[in-house]
Amino acid sequence: MRKLIAILITSMLMPLASFAQDAKSWDARFNDLLKPVSDTVAGIVFYSIPVGAGVAIPIVLIVLLLGALYFTIYFGFPNFTKFKLAIDVVRGKFDSTKSGPNAVVSSGPSIVLDDNIATDDGDVLDTIRDESQDGEVTPFQALTAALSATVGLGNIAGVAIAIAIGGPGATLWMILAGFLGMASKFTECTLGVKYREIGPDGTVYGGPMYYLKKGLAEKGMAGLGKVFAVFYAIMLIGGSFGGGNMFQSNQAAAQFKTLIGTDSGAAGTIFGVILAVLVGIVIIGGIKRIGAVAEKIVPLMVGVYVVAALIIIGLNITSVPAAFGQIFNGAFTGAGITGGFIGVLIQGFKRAAFSNEAGVGSASVAHSAVKTKYPASEGVVALLEPFIDTVVVCTMTALVIIITNMDGSILTYGSADGLNGVNLTSAAFESAIPGFSYILTFAVIMFAFSTMLAWSYYGLQAWKYLFGRSSIADTVYKVMFCVFIVIGAAASLGAVVDFSDAMVFAMIFPNIIGLIILAPVVKEEMTKYISDIEGGHLNAD
Repeated sequence: MRKLIAILITSMLMPLASFAQDAKSWDARFNDLLKPVSDTVAGIVFYSIPVGAGVAIPIVLIVLLLGALYFTIYFGFPNFTKFKLAIDVVRGKFDSTKSGPNAVVSSGPSIVLDDNIATDDGDVLDTIRDESQDGEVTPFQALTAALSATVGLGNIAGVAIAIAIGGPGATLWMILAGFLGMASKFTECTLGVKYREIGPDGTVYGGPMYYLKKGLAEKGMAGLGKVFAVFYAIMLIGGSFGGGNMFQSNQAAAQFKTLIGTDSGAAGTIFGVILAVLVGIVIIGGIKRIGAVAEKIVPLMVGVYVVAALIIIGLNITSVPAAFGQIFNGAFTGAGITGGFIGVLIQGFKRAAFSNEAGVGSASVAHSAVKTKYPASEGVVALLEPFIDTVVVCTMTALVIIITNMDGSILTYGSADGLNGVNLTSAAFESAIPGFSYILTFAVIMFAFSTMLAWSYYGLQAWKYLFGRSSIADTVYKVMFCVFIVIGAAASLGAVVDFSDAMVFAMIFPNIIGLIILAPVVKEEMTKYISDIEGGHLNAD
């Protein structure tokens, strides 16, 4: 079956390559098709509230920020108090597959139940069977699988977009968004494990679709939960095709074309076909193969990228104070930036959310597959993601761009013209380390590849939630996903970014509302987990 799917994907993609000579017209066609859709959805998702002369704040960012603040305070600042515990869990100090007094366990066979009948202890019947299962991947694999979706081109191209439009000051708001996002990620990934479903064959199905439907049903809001779950699933599929797919292939293709010295649409199309075939081969294997690939690729590419950034920062150490000066001053003044201070803040939070996905809920899909009997254990692990993604990697990218642009030779902040996206980051690295564009090209492609692998899994889970868990539904989604890789490689950055943002941010509304309602469940799970740790039931052997 897997070979058959691979052949099917290849046979559907290769005809696109025959149009390579006419790729520029394909670029125009893709953009003509994509732009009306992205403009319509973006107009709804980013509906804004005026806060001053010519300045408005998108409601979705207000919801995201207030939600993150609420979770940070409600859970006692877990972004700081649970940080060491998260490190310990990832390195295996505590075995969360053990059955301590408060472990989530049950007896009986694994059967599928679709009703929402509550038991005496307040649980829902169709989650009891889930809770006795171990899952499919280790905590480290779940973390790297999720990181492969969050640590990606959002850190390279997304940061560049934020700085190009919002100036250096956008960096500070990205860092703050990263810290606050740790609490949101902790909340949604705990719920992802809590309400996951496990099929008779051991396959895990989880994510916001499940905790919105089943969790809200426990609270007496079954109707609202079903509506939220369906809406979220639709947007997650759109997000997998947009931010998790087209944006990645678009920027990887852009860097590839820069490296070989061409702006030919044919090169982008051919690159997209090759990338789509490679992704298709891997995603056939599901989360286990994705986790196995991600745990090897993610540490390597993050290491290469971070080391290069540290080298540049180290070689320009005397410029670091001035760079931070621009970051702090620009964060509160917004001089020369459209929208001033508010414009800078919006760009920072917008690009941070797109990069680390905290509050979006998507990462909980990957974390739901972890081997654990303690939902809170995976929530603790997940809070590391925004820190690694935004506080560390995004900040390094920003510093490199700001330091190398001290003389304004690379770009003019706040200008819509000139370098943007991955090309800006590439120019910054190349100016400091001649020849590094070759290494960056490899890193960009690996970032894009691993991100697409993880998002293909996210989108597939949503697809199965809506259309059933049949092999036909599985095949249809995977083929569509691979086709969108080629579309993204040929389309322009502007249309791709607008569509990606609209899809990803639309998921925030039902997710944040659901998380706030279910926050007491997360607190209860965290109390149980800490109790067993303190009681010595989860000490490593």
